[in-house]
Amino acid sequence: MEEGSQSFSAASKLFDRATRERAWLLYAWCRRCDDIADNQDKGGPLGDQGDLKDAEDRVQAIRVLTRRALEEQPTADPAFDGFGLVADECGLTMDLANDMIGGFALDATRWKPANEADMLRYCYHVAGSVGVMMAQVMGVPEDDGDTLDRACDLGLAFQIANIARDIVEDAEAGRRYLPMTWLAEKGWAEGEHALPENRFVLASLMPRLIALMEKHEQASKLGAARLRFRQRWAVLSAANIYGAIGRKVLGRGQKAWDKRVRVNGLEKLWHVTNAFFEALINRPTPLDEPILWSRHDFRPVAGW
Repeated sequence: MEEGSQSFSAASKLFDRATRERAWLLYAWCRRCDDIADNQDKGGPLGDQGDLKDAEDRVQAIRVLTRRALEEQPTADPAFDGFGLVADECGLTMDLANDMIGGFALDATRWKPANEADMLRYCYHVAGSVGVMMAQVMGVPEDDGDTLDRACDLGLAFQIANIARDIVEDAEAGRRYLPMTWLAEKGWAEGEHALPENRFVLASLMPRLIALMEKHEQASKLGAARLRFRQRWAVLSAANIYGAIGRKVLGRGQKAWDKRVRVNGLEKLWHVTNAFFEALINRPTPLDEPILWSRHDFRPVAGW
């Protein structure tokens, strides 16, 4: 975790021991799935993606290993075996796992979102679903739908921050997660949004994207208020750190993609300290608009 995601690593240390170790096992499975799907190592540079069949075969391998782990069968991969353990302890299901794997399946088909709803569904698959699993790891009951919805919001906010930060990097790998409708409003064809000469106009889309991130970030904090103190502190720390990534992208304007946006160690300490007082006071700011969505709105519909 320290090598693959320093932000998650910092936040995870605030959990009690049992929750921390379960979070590590869940993260190890997510990281391993991502590495298999993208043929990379601990979230490093993308490897050779091969043809569509190669990519689809890698996703199928993830499904097979995950199912074996949940059935308590050996997988010869400690990340999958560990997921089987935490799934058994916390009631994680193959349906939940498949929701996350669905994001890798979309990437395997070279899929790109047509509109904002598509983008949010992708965010649900690769991050919102992980937020739901992480909530169950923290002990949120399966029937506490509203708290699980807010955990999904946190994952959505994380992934939107990732999308903002990695726009140019993704484009270089042939990927795009901004909605095509947004790009069409600027008169761009596929791939033109990331060209150096278009960075100024690209930056004009960031207020819209980061506002969406902040809406889900704030919604997630309403759910965090129901957690035990140490869990609440850890969740708020992660929210603040990832929110800072999105806000840095916004603040840098057209220079946001000259080098990768990072939150340094001192900044992380600041966000963790602020989260401590947020968790202690435990009075999250309500949204300006009522919450009319749930995680089910972001799951795939028939034919998607």
